[in-house]
Amino acid sequence: MLLKINPHNPQGRLIEKVVHIIQRGGVIAYPTDTYYGIGCDLMNKKAIEKIYQLKQRRKTKPFSFICSNLKHISDFAKVSNYAYKTMRRLLPGPYTFVLEGTKLVPKIMLTKRKTAGIRVPDHRICLDLTRTLGNPILSTSATTAAGEVLHDPSLIHDHFGSRLDAVIDGGPVPREPSSVISLIGDIPEVIREGLGDTGSL
Repeated sequence: MLLKINPHNPQGRLIEKVVHIIQRGGVIAYPTDTYYGIGCDLMNKKAIEKIYQLKQRRKTKPFSFICSNLKHISDFAKVSNYAYKTMRRLLPGPYTFVLEGTKLVPKIMLTKRKTAGIRVPDHRICLDLTRTLGNPILSTSATTAAGEVLHDPSLIHDHFGSRLDAVIDGGPVPREPSSVISLIGDIPEVIREGLGDTGSL
C-alpha cells in the first residue's frame, strides 16, 4: 500500500490508518529528515524480527529508534542534565544520540554496552506517527540487500513489495545520513559526521 501524506501538514486520518497497521505488527517505510526509513513498533518483537530479516542484519547490530520528543526519550534512555541540555538545543533534527537505554527498551535493541541510538527527526510525519502510536518507532534506512539506499517511495514500494505493509510517500528527503553522537558519560563523541552541525558540541 502506497499512501501519499502531506509532509508539512499530515492528514490525521492517514496517520491513524498507518498507526493501526503498526499496532497490528506491520512494517512500514516512511520519510525522515535524512533518508526514507523502515520501521515498526519498538514494543513488537515479531515486527522487529521481520525487519532484521528484511535487512539481512545480524542481531548483534541493533537499530536506532525514533521518539516524539525529549520527554519521550527520557522514558527509554538515561538522560543526564548535560545530555538533556545538549539534545534540547539540537532536537528535533538530523541527529542520532547514543545513550544508555532503560529497562523499557527491548534487549534486541540494545548493544552489549546497553546503549541505544535515539532520534527525534525534524519531520512532521514521523513525529505525528510516534505521537499517535505512543511508542517509539524503529528506524533503519530503506536499502537494498546490496546496501543501495532507496530514496523514491514508489521504488521502495516496488523493491520490497508485500514485505512492507505500507509505504508513505512524503515527498523528497535530504538523502544524507544523520550525525551520530554518543553522550555516554557526558562526553560528546561524534561517531559519524552527517547532516546537522556537530561543531557546537
